[in-house]
Formats: sequence, C-alpha cells, structure tokens
Amino acid sequence: MDSWAGAPAAARGHPARPPRCLQYMLPHLHSGRQVDQAILSEEDRVVVIRFGHDWDPTSEKKWQVTGCFKVKNVAVIYLADTTEVPDFNKMYELYDPCTVMLFFRNRHIMIDLGTGNNNRINWAVEDKQELVGIIETVYRGARKGRGLVVSPKDSSTKYRY
Repeated sequence: MDSWAGAPAAARGHPARPPRCLQYMLPHLHSGRQVDQAILSEEDRVVVIRFGHDWDPTSEKKWQVTGCFKVKNVAVIYLADTTEVPDFNKMYELYDPCTVMLFFRNRHIMIDLGTGNNNRINWAVEDKQELVGIIETVYRGARKGRGLVVSPKDSSTKYRY
C-alpha cells in the first residue's frame, strides 16, 4: 500500500495546482428553456453565459484564462452554443463568434468597458485577473441594485475592432 496515496499534492513532490476550468468542465445549456431557467433560478450569484461555439478558438481562449475557481462564490458560468440555441441570437444580437453576457436576479447587467457596447463582452480577455475583476465588479454593483456597472479596467484602447 502506498503511504503517499492520501497526502496532498505538495507533500508528494508535485506543486499544488488549482483545477483547470476548460469548456468541457462547464455546464452547457442545450435549449432556450435551459437558458431561461439558468437566468431565473440563480438568486445570489451572477449568471455568466458564454454564447458561441466550443470549436471556436476565441471562445476556447476566453475560458482557458477564466479562472472560474476564483469566482465560484459570486458567479455561475454556463455555455450556450448559438447554433444549437438560436432563440437568443436576434434578441441579444449575437453575431460575434464569442459573446459573454451577465445576469443577476433575472436582470441583464450592463458593463461600461469603455468600448461603447455596454451589453456584452465580445472579445477574448487575455488576462485571467481582468475577467475575474469584471465578474466581481458586476456582482458588487448588481447587489446594490445597479443595472450598469463600470469596469475596473478601461478597454477602449486595448481592443480594436
């Protein structure tokens, strides 16, 4: 019997690593009803929904840097494929390869990122801490009843369209 079996990773000589938060580990929403239920059912946390495709490199890149283990107390993250769930494409104007929208208590929360589009994030956020900061800022603002929150970092010059 191996005496190291129950020991923490650091004790076995391996560095302790946080769990990886990749797309296949996040819950997928397969219908419009599931998307509605995800938004309606969560009372205490921000609902983050990534509308896009799993095979899209932009979508994959965004969730490789998410660090969802850091926001699990303030947010729940879902993925919805825009071809599988086309119900929201026109309503939310989902024409980009990857779009992230945030909701709190059945309300869409807008984010002022300095880009002029306050409804969504439609680019790959390169820095894990930046995305975690945005989600935490939305949580704090939404709990205070704000429908529009200001991002902790101005993205107006960083991302060019």
